[in-house]
Amino acid sequence: MAVDTGLTPPPSPALFTDRYELTMVAAALADGTADRQCVFEVFARRLPHGRRYGVLAGTGRLLEALPHFRFGDDELAALREQGLTDARLLDWLADFRFSGDIDGYAEGELYFPGSPVLTVRASFAEGVLLETLALSVLNHDSAIASAAARMISAACERPCIEMGSRRTHEEAAVAAARAAHLVGFAASSNLEAGRRYAVPTTGTSAHAFTLLHDDERSAFEAQVAALGKDTTLLVDTYDVEEGIRTAVEVAGPELGGIRLDSGDLPTLATRARELLDELGATGTRIVVTSDLDEYAIAGLAAAPVDGYGVGTSLVTGSGAPTVGMVYKLVERDGVPVAKRSEGKLSVGGRKSAVRRHRDGVSTAELVTAGPVAARPDDRDLLVPLVRGGETCDPVSPAEALRLARAHHEQVRAALPPEAFALSRGEPVLDTVTAREGLR
Repeated sequence: MAVDTGLTPPPSPALFTDRYELTMVAAALADGTADRQCVFEVFARRLPHGRRYGVLAGTGRLLEALPHFRFGDDELAALREQGLTDARLLDWLADFRFSGDIDGYAEGELYFPGSPVLTVRASFAEGVLLETLALSVLNHDSAIASAAARMISAACERPCIEMGSRRTHEEAAVAAARAAHLVGFAASSNLEAGRRYAVPTTGTSAHAFTLLHDDERSAFEAQVAALGKDTTLLVDTYDVEEGIRTAVEVAGPELGGIRLDSGDLPTLATRARELLDELGATGTRIVVTSDLDEYAIAGLAAAPVDGYGVGTSLVTGSGAPTVGMVYKLVERDGVPVAKRSEGKLSVGGRKSAVRRHRDGVSTAELVTAGPVAARPDDRDLLVPLVRGGETCDPVSPAEALRLARAHHEQVRAALPPEAFALSRGEPVLDTVTAREGLR
């Protein structure tokens, strides 16, 4: 069942895929194997180097896209133009609508090496067709969310603002803003993220606005007149101390905030706080920007900073722009199958997964091809997402994000303290993988 969002339906994502998905379907239709019932799983063999945990994001976007994954006349014409002219394939695609089942980790859940974050049960043809869509969404969004979660930890409850739209593709910018908000970012500069997902948006002015005016005072007066005294003024276009004095003269001690975007931020922030207090602007906030990542944020922990604006490092995953998730066939007509390539071994069969706890703290993740004998402190990780091609418990995109954010906050609180270290280390939880049920 689709949810009416009041937004224009997106175009079909059917062609945002790899050609080999369609050539496999064509060959399977020809030899009669297309209808074999299969299980595909999405998992990461490892975390990005040195990371302690990952955050699953993008599930909501994938479920949004699934009903629109159809091949209409325009898509079929494009395939013919690219040389895909097999009549049997094109007829099958014209009637395609995903009718299988999908289970997965709830969006916002933590994952570790081997975690089966998505399980697709369908015919081979239907299941394999979703591979590129699922991986492109989950790999990107999980990379952003995992990096953003580290930044939230480093910020120690000071608010973070996502402002990386100018550093990535326009659609990736919206997805990045969504993923960042999922793990705790307070707001985004991206207006489309506000429209689609109700992410709070914020923004005031850039250096260009100051340079537009004959002097800094005129620029500040114009901004305060338009936005009120609670606005945030950018004070480092010229001389920072002079900018702060001018800002307070224009807005008074009720000035909402100042922004520092260059220079030695810890030193500048300390001096800015001293000067603001001297001028009576004791409640004026200090927001810092300028190529911040989790390490730079951690380095500002002792500085009198009230918030961070993060751009490039966030939308590029802070050094890990993808998380290496793969989409593998693990079962065919009820028989486990597995890849045996050196260095890329996998465990066949549909998996169960639970998170084990002690005194409310996560201790291990159990992934097995058989059922897990539950303990009182175990939490099942796989939840139903799609049944018979229909989304389970459909909600609006904004509500899906709200639920994912709340779930992430809950599960993150159960991690042991060492999970939040920024130094390189092994995953904070061991993933125990077995072919048979565990006790």
